[in-house]
Amino acid sequence: MEDLVSALSALSKKRVLITGHTGFKGSWLTEWLLKYGCEITGVALAPEISPAHFDQLGLAKRIHHNLVDIRELDQLKAVFDKCQPQVVFHLAAQALVRKSYKDPKETFDVNVGGSINLLECVRMTPSVEALVFITSDKCYLNKELTRGYTESDELGGIDPYSASKACAELAFATYSESYFSKRSDFAAASARAGNVVGGGDWAEDRIVPDCMRSLSNQTPISLRRPDATRPWQHVLEPLSGYITLAHRLLTDPATASGSWNFGPNESSVHSVKDVVAMCMSNWGHEVPIELHESSVHEAGLLQLNCEKAKQKLRWHPRWNFERTFKETTEWYKLASEGAHISTITLNQITRYEETRND
Repeated sequence: MEDLVSALSALSKKRVLITGHTGFKGSWLTEWLLKYGCEITGVALAPEISPAHFDQLGLAKRIHHNLVDIRELDQLKAVFDKCQPQVVFHLAAQALVRKSYKDPKETFDVNVGGSINLLECVRMTPSVEALVFITSDKCYLNKELTRGYTESDELGGIDPYSASKACAELAFATYSESYFSKRSDFAAASARAGNVVGGGDWAEDRIVPDCMRSLSNQTPISLRRPDATRPWQHVLEPLSGYITLAHRLLTDPATASGSWNFGPNESSVHSVKDVVAMCMSNWGHEVPIELHESSVHEAGLLQLNCEKAKQKLRWHPRWNFERTFKETTEWYKLASEGAHISTITLNQITRYEETRND
């Protein structure tokens, strides 16, 4: 806990810019950094869904909130010029595989073009000292390997979302080699994680929010691939990795630059039907399950090897599969009973900080 809290305390002394702060992961990261008094500038589109965790936390009034499309370079650069950030977390993305099939151009425009705009702004802003460039575990070419993918494995993707994330990683590597490596008092790293769950995710076509809506409304749960297995992790796990990485970029840039995986231990690999059963058990009642065929390609198991982060950053997962879904289900259940969203969220952050590594 001490290393994580030390990292958070150090970041509180920096001007922080977060892209995608209105999204699921972005809102959790923003709330966490605000707990330590960070001065935060956010750049994102308005939330697409209602309710949105960002709105429930009332974050628009607590940070420098900018509704800017990262595809608009001039508008993005104007935000950088105004706030002169020292630390940048890039999370803004089109994050849904199924949506990427419906609108591949938007997916590439946001995830590749928008990311290049972000890299351009960092390149042209001397105040930036550290960049954490978040992509996805799906940036790896999935060869259905049983071992975890390492940071040196081949990039690629069959679906538009995965391919766009691989392209974003290539763009990051190019900027790192061509520009960032020659810059003093600056370091950058890319971070790869996936299958994140937790309270406040209200997106469609995701198993946990779909499951929680069904349990709250006592309606059937629709499943596409109940036997599909995934390495599930709570949203605070990769965020703790991003925070640790940002701190290391500031304090020991030589060892922190490059690419990093943040994922759960092998014991957290479970099937979709295991997740549903765990959620129903934690909620306290069951609902019917309906099976539906999936019309698009969805990858099999894609697990990350996180030994690099464990050895060099001393980062480790803290919550196992059971704890992850206990906390996640509790968040939604308390929310459905009218509890204050900020209280639920901050209580979980505190419990996470106080937990020893899994």
